[in-house]
Amino acid sequence: MDHKKNALNAIGNTPLVRLEKVVPSHSAEVWVKLEGGNPTGSYKDRMALSVLTSAIERGELSPGDTVIEYTGGSTGTALAFVSAVLGLKFVAVFSDAFSKSKQQEMEAFGAEVTVIKSQGGVITPDLIQQMKLRAYEMAEKPNTYYADQFGSPEVRSGYKPLGMEIAQKLDGELDLFCSAVGTGAALMGSYDGLLESHVQVDLVAFEPLQSPFLTTGKGGPHLVEGIGVGFEPPFLDRSKLKEIRAIDQEHAFKMCQRLARKEGIFCGGSTGLNVVAAIELAKEIGPGKRIVTLGCDNGMKYLGSHIYM
Repeated sequence: MDHKKNALNAIGNTPLVRLEKVVPSHSAEVWVKLEGGNPTGSYKDRMALSVLTSAIERGELSPGDTVIEYTGGSTGTALAFVSAVLGLKFVAVFSDAFSKSKQQEMEAFGAEVTVIKSQGGVITPDLIQQMKLRAYEMAEKPNTYYADQFGSPEVRSGYKPLGMEIAQKLDGELDLFCSAVGTGAALMGSYDGLLESHVQVDLVAFEPLQSPFLTTGKGGPHLVEGIGVGFEPPFLDRSKLKEIRAIDQEHAFKMCQRLARKEGIFCGGSTGLNVVAAIELAKEIGPGKRIVTLGCDNGMKYLGSHIYM
């Protein structure tokens, strides 16, 4: 299938913007890659394209087959979108702990959504495991393909173009790249793209303070969708990291509102967390330096949620 002639060609080449109003003076520059500009409003479109087209090329997946994945919504929406274009079916294992609008998005692309009930509407390590086990059970049926967002090598490689785009747009002039992690693929895949573009940067990972598994070894309930999964991110290479920081989710949600009102950037909680942490780093390393972080998705996914009530 020629992706240059269909909607898959709209994935990537998203804007990269410098924050002008929320970053204090006498700080490093902070730039944000606005991945909400992808077709489903998330950087997960890159991963979904990489995983499903590679599986088709290997002969492991054919039109009419069913793709299975457990998801907080953005990965599921991306897989549903790419599946629709490629003539595949998609089944998502989801939970009511995540934004209802994400379920509606998946269903709009033709996905079947199985909803696992949460305890108190929060994301916990136990909930993630329940979702995972249900997805595994479903993937045992004939003519199914488990997308494996936490294991497929095509997940990480799908983000390599993101790093290459950053390098190109900044002429390779950046000092630090940072982002919150779920699987760790976006951070590490982008880093791979930067290295391939001959850009050497410091690398910093973030997680929610309410679920500080990476910094303390113990996860917990939190409300930042898409990150803080409560176990070691399979694609995260700690040897490449300068540090890992835990950031209070309440500061992240307030930053989402500030970004919309001050910078015109409409985003979700993981992006707010990225910007809070990037500003901390910008104050520490000072002027004359350049930090890049990720705007993971579009705020439209969170209307009606606690962030924008």
